[in-house]
This record gives sequence, C-alpha cells and structure tokens, in this order.
Amino acid sequence: MILISGASGKTGKTILKSLVQQGKAVRAWVHHEKQREEMISLGVADVFVGNLREPSAWQQAVQGIKRLYFIAPNMSPDEDKIGAMAILASQKVNLEQFVYHSVLHPQVQDMPHHWLKLRVEEQLFKSGLAFTILQPAAYMQNVLGYWKTIQEKGLYQIPYSITSKSSMVDLVDVAEVAAKVLSEAGHAFATYELCGKEPYSAEDIATIISDKKGFEVSAATEDRGRWEKKVRAAGLADYAIETLLKMFAYYEDYDFIGNGMVLSWLLKREPASFEDFIDRELSQE
Repeated sequence: MILISGASGKTGKTILKSLVQQGKAVRAWVHHEKQREEMISLGVADVFVGNLREPSAWQQAVQGIKRLYFIAPNMSPDEDKIGAMAILASQKVNLEQFVYHSVLHPQVQDMPHHWLKLRVEEQLFKSGLAFTILQPAAYMQNVLGYWKTIQEKGLYQIPYSITSKSSMVDLVDVAEVAAKVLSEAGHAFATYELCGKEPYSAEDIATIISDKKGFEVSAATEDRGRWEKKVRAAGLADYAIETLLKMFAYYEDYDFIGNGMVLSWLLKREPASFEDFIDRELSQE
C-alpha cells in the first residue's frame, strides 16, 4: 500500500487520481475529518486523519505501508522537522520506498522554503532508506489563480518582472511521474528535475492566453508593497509572506530555469507545453 501525505491539497489529489486510475492501493492522509468524504469520492477507501506535526500520528499512518509519497504542508517553516518525523517513522517499519516531493533548485538559500526542502533531502541521504526525490518546477495550474482577473480585465498581474523567465510544469505530468516511480523498479536513490521544455515569462503567458482566448491579455507587474498589504489582509501567515517576497526578488534578479530532458525521459514523450495546458483547460470550460 502507498501512503500519500498532504492528500487533500492540489498536488496530493492529482497524484491520488493517477494512482487510483491504475488500481493502486492508497492510504490518503488528511488533516481534518471533514476531508474524508472527498478522498472517498476520489476512490480512496483507506483514509487516515491526523496531524503531520505529531510523531505519534506518523507512527500510526505508516503501519502496513510499503511506499510513502511525502508532501509537506505548503510554505511550512518546520518542513525539515516534519520530514525528520516522516523519515524516522519510515525507518521503524523498514519502508521499501520513500518518495519526496521537493522543488526545483532547492539549493537556493535565498528562498527559505526551497532551502528547507534541501535539508529534508540531506536527511534522506543519511537515512538508509531507498528514496526517490522529485523536484518539480512551478505548476502551470498556478496561473489559474489569476484566471478571474484574466477573464474579466484581460490582465495577468504578478509581483515581479514580467520579463523574468521561469520553467513550468503541468501538474498532470508530475502526477504521471509520481505514479510511475511508485509503481516500477529502478528509481531508488534517484533525484529527478521535473520541468517542461520551455521557460516562460509573464509576457509569454499573456500572449499565449490572448491567442487561445481570442482577446487581448496584458501582463503587468504588481507593486510588492501593495501585494503584501493585500495578502496580509487576507490572512496569509508572516512566514509565507516573507518567503514569497524573497522568492519574487530572486525570480526577478536571476530567472528560475531548469531542463526538461529528464521529464521527457520519464514520460517517454514530450512534456505538456503551456499551450497544451491552456488548450486542455479551455476544452473543459
């Protein structure tokens, strides 16, 4: 059986769907009892409810598990501590495979949420466990968070330079790779960078959406001070705000680009382009 932590999030649900479609036995770990029904609706019969920050919950969750797909809470200042709990619990049950959902370029200390993922990777190297590390770029799906403004105002606005280039990846492709490494031999002690073939700027994204939607979409840079006031008012945690501001500055200064060859090799096909992603989203409207 495969345990998926963080199963109720965007990443977890997409990976769950991929595994369920393949008929894999999955245990979905969620934080709240009210999330149980959604997991069952996705075809998961085994749902574990618990706090990822409690060692005792980890000891219970891994019972009867052979493989773990570890997704940490998003933008968590204690991801390395949660990772340590997951690793210790996995060691105690002699887990066959520990798959860690990391991030592209975790080596960048200027982005604290990336740097903490590197600390978890380092723990895995010392653990004696058979691990697989996936390092995805930013999801193409993140653009959908701006979709209402794009639709209503023809505006795609981000809090860093619209000419900054970043690699992106379709979460559906990431889920396909996750299911692959959890289902077949040969991926022990591997670290895989998961990126689409081409990096994109906000200007590129706006142009592609304009072409696909048939009306003009413009890219613009939002003042970061204004962005900070907005998200603070919405209740975003201080750590997340500080970390995201550092990430925006890094993107603006250095871009954020990886290589798509590894993902092509794993998928045995070309990864989805942003054009492919938009075509699929528009077909579902």
